[in-house]
Amino acid sequence: MSIENVATSVALQSINTIRFLAVDAVQKANSGHPGMPMGAAPMAYATWQNHLNLDPKAPDWPNRDRFVLSAGHGSMLIYSLLHLTGFDLTLDDLKDFRQIGSKTPGHPENFHTTGIETTTGPLGQGFANGVGMAIAEAMLAAQFNRPGFDVVDHYTFAIAGDGDLMEGISHEAGSLAGHLKLGKLIYLYDDNEITIDGSTSLAFTEDVTGRFEAYGWQVLSVEDGNDHAAIDAAIREAKAETNRPTLIRVHSTIGYGSPNKAGTSSSHGSPLGADEISLTKDALGWPHEPTFLVPDVVRVHMGSIATRGEAARKEWEALMSRYAEAHPELAKQWIQWHSKTLPENLVDLLPQFEAGSKLATRAASGKVLGALDDALPFLVGGSADLAGSNLTAIKGRIGFQADTPQGRNFFFGVREHAMASICNGMNLHGGLRTFNGTFLVFSDYMRPAIRLSALMEQGVIYVLTHDSIGLGEDGPTHQPVEHFMALRAIPNSLFFRPCDGPETAAAWVLALEHDSTPSMLALSRQGLPTINPDTAAVLDRVRKGAYVIKEPKGAPDALIMATGSEVELAIKAADILESEGVHARVVSMPSWELFESQNADYKESVLPSSVHARVSVEAGITMGWERYVGLKGRSIGINTFGASGPASELFEHFGFTPEHVAQTVRETIG
Repeated sequence: MSIENVATSVALQSINTIRFLAVDAVQKANSGHPGMPMGAAPMAYATWQNHLNLDPKAPDWPNRDRFVLSAGHGSMLIYSLLHLTGFDLTLDDLKDFRQIGSKTPGHPENFHTTGIETTTGPLGQGFANGVGMAIAEAMLAAQFNRPGFDVVDHYTFAIAGDGDLMEGISHEAGSLAGHLKLGKLIYLYDDNEITIDGSTSLAFTEDVTGRFEAYGWQVLSVEDGNDHAAIDAAIREAKAETNRPTLIRVHSTIGYGSPNKAGTSSSHGSPLGADEISLTKDALGWPHEPTFLVPDVVRVHMGSIATRGEAARKEWEALMSRYAEAHPELAKQWIQWHSKTLPENLVDLLPQFEAGSKLATRAASGKVLGALDDALPFLVGGSADLAGSNLTAIKGRIGFQADTPQGRNFFFGVREHAMASICNGMNLHGGLRTFNGTFLVFSDYMRPAIRLSALMEQGVIYVLTHDSIGLGEDGPTHQPVEHFMALRAIPNSLFFRPCDGPETAAAWVLALEHDSTPSMLALSRQGLPTINPDTAAVLDRVRKGAYVIKEPKGAPDALIMATGSEVELAIKAADILESEGVHARVVSMPSWELFESQNADYKESVLPSSVHARVSVEAGITMGWERYVGLKGRSIGINTFGASGPASELFEHFGFTPEHVAQTVRETIG
């Protein structure tokens, strides 16, 4: 046998090993998606065997190539690859596919399985995450590379399917990637023309190639999805194109090799079944037993990926040693950016706010960003075409563009969903901490990505302005009502609604401190008075989520709880009641989540159980406040949509006045 034939034989055995590890795992679990790994195995093999630089011994080394399985339902594809290349994933782990506590859950989870770069499953998310990773690579390269020292020089690869490209987020992210000319972004499009419902022709007949060309991508095609050599050649051509991202359209067959299910939706989301597996193994010349077979020659062959990756990593480490000698200041910055260490004097850097002065909390947020800019060079972000309203642009900093990759202000365009997911990808890449901004009402467009921020433990910061009917004349389409509660419902997240500048500064500090938890800052359009200008003292109080912002002259007869702009109303109502001899304590509750994390004694000290007369005041739906007002309490909120009109008139129209709050307290006391 010629050397060429031997190589071909090993490659085919490796591809079939990937296929049947997936088939056997799905069959054993009686659950999963065998068809995608069977069809996509050749393109995955070509990418990993010939191009991907990664090292199982140092899975997080910064200059590794990133690989994203955007079509996350085909998770056994990447689990098989991780096992074969020496990551911490055994055959027993593969046999535990989709079982509770296993390292091989139904969809890839970056926080659960070593070697997984991002959590995918909701289609299109991985596509946008990869764009974020490529942006991070370009930005860090511009910041740190010097002649002879390309310390940041790697690619982002992904496999995306038809479903990924149907999702709107892929359109948003693909458009931005083309605009930014991300030449180190290479996506393999697994075009198998099958969805769960059947042929893609049922709903997806556009010219995908033309679409991506219009976005500014290089588009290549491989007609035979089993031709791994042609796929390899296409990847090499993609690498040669430095000014455009590349989409390689690979025409594959879902469930390849299955005599009765190949090319059909029946192989998409359920096991092939014992009889069909037997027929498939016969068709592809694969032994029936043992299951989960990995031939020795395949293990050695695929193990060479780890050997190559280890060599690349060690070469990079040697380069970094020379870099530290040649550019010591940059080397120090590298450590700072990648550790994302916060300065010890962070509180001292915060802007000061004058007592009694009025400032919108969105403006206070902008002041905080400006004040922290120099101290946090790794903090980058932007907005979805609302920088002037969200006040997220850092003054004096240029924008990130193809010709200015060192820029730190991002212009995401009107692409809220992609913006959030791209920020997840930038965060996941390492070296950067991200924030983004839009109106609070448009968080609806971002929610899937926000949820994944929380699931993946990514400390992305969401600046969500125009947080209530205080938006005014734009009316109910732009006035968030249910959004406070919807966002508070996301596990492992922090939702802040500060009442003034110092609380806003505190929210930023706490958001930065919680680097494994996304934070959402709901900020006002309208000016709010500074209640307590001592930012350091306010930080200590906000750190506990809720605190007494106004204590009455006597033991409290009632509790008034409020957030954001409504805290001012609550204080004025308490003043009215005090003049009548009614003692009302006012509690500011900027973060429910932080308050719930406090011990029982602290919670009791703020909201004593002996006080049953309780009123909450928040310009949103009242659902959820029951936990604090109790059975005898009342909630002032908006359980309808808003209306168009001047903000001051809207607040009065919906009952957000000191007089109405005071009257509600009186009624609650009885």
